[in-house]
Amino acid sequence: MYGLLITVGIILLLSIIWMVYRIQTLVSVVKGSDKKIASGSNKINAFLFIVFLVGGGGWMIWYSIKEFDNYQLPIASEHGIVTDQLFWITMAITGIVFLITHVLLFWFPYKYQYTETRKASFYPDNNKLELIWTIVPAFVLAALVIGGWKAWSDITKPAPENSHVVELMGYQFAWEVRYPGLDNVLGENDYRLTNASNVSGVDFSDKNSFDDFSSPVVIIPKGEPVLFRIRARDVLHSVFAPHMRLKMDAVPGMPTRFWFTATKTTEEMRAELGDPEFVYEIACTEICGRGHNAMRRELRVVEPDEYRKWMSEQKPYIVNNPALVSDLPTELKELADITISEYKK
Repeated sequence: MYGLLITVGIILLLSIIWMVYRIQTLVSVVKGSDKKIASGSNKINAFLFIVFLVGGGGWMIWYSIKEFDNYQLPIASEHGIVTDQLFWITMAITGIVFLITHVLLFWFPYKYQYTETRKASFYPDNNKLELIWTIVPAFVLAALVIGGWKAWSDITKPAPENSHVVELMGYQFAWEVRYPGLDNVLGENDYRLTNASNVSGVDFSDKNSFDDFSSPVVIIPKGEPVLFRIRARDVLHSVFAPHMRLKMDAVPGMPTRFWFTATKTTEEMRAELGDPEFVYEIACTEICGRGHNAMRRELRVVEPDEYRKWMSEQKPYIVNNPALVSDLPTELKELADITISEYKK
């Protein structure tokens, strides 16, 4: 660490010395006292532009190839293929434009460097050229926006009727995961009901909530649609599952959703990567306070039969904590007691 700081300090010191020298040179040029200095300085600067172009470009290409696997994660969802296609099409178009403009940007200072015999040409306007560089980017950008809008519409439209529902609620600084039980219908929630024993603010006066349960791990089946119902209890959060190409903000007072179909179980991804310790992850990508980095949950993808077996073994909130329904009206209390007794058999 100290070696790095010393290196950075030396570089900064040399940069300061160089800038002082350049300022003195420019002062001499402005005073007209030394035209040779101006000519030599321009040649050096023009040459450095080419050096920076070649060096920076080479480093960018080398680093992109070297780190490719770190930012191009394997895809584990159906819509992830579309998302990646849009990403690489956008990268190709903008990358080509970037390379052309920056090669010219660094080449022109070398080619058109100052000399005493060169005079600037006057080129006031070119209507055709202006039309081309206005219309072509407009069409290209419109095509990219329409493609992105179509992909976004597909993943935020109503999920298929047979989708498995999972609620993710973000709060400082964790995710609460709620499943709807075997009926696949989540009970209502009300933030005013939130307390230490009812973190999600589940409304147990809604009988659909009687079989709702929580899980420390987000478990979903492979090959079947899953609907994430997303909300936040306090501040803005964001659900992010990189291998699923899933990202959706969790906004207080404005529930959002995202549906997808996983294509690889956790075990299959471990085999593909050769990493027996690999786990899918859900993280928060919206800085939400000092404990932001703690907002992580494991996302486990299993075979459908294993998922159904796991679902059948889970106990609802009211079974683990009967006090949650102790104050319900008599009729609802009787229904809740029936549910509790069935799960205790």
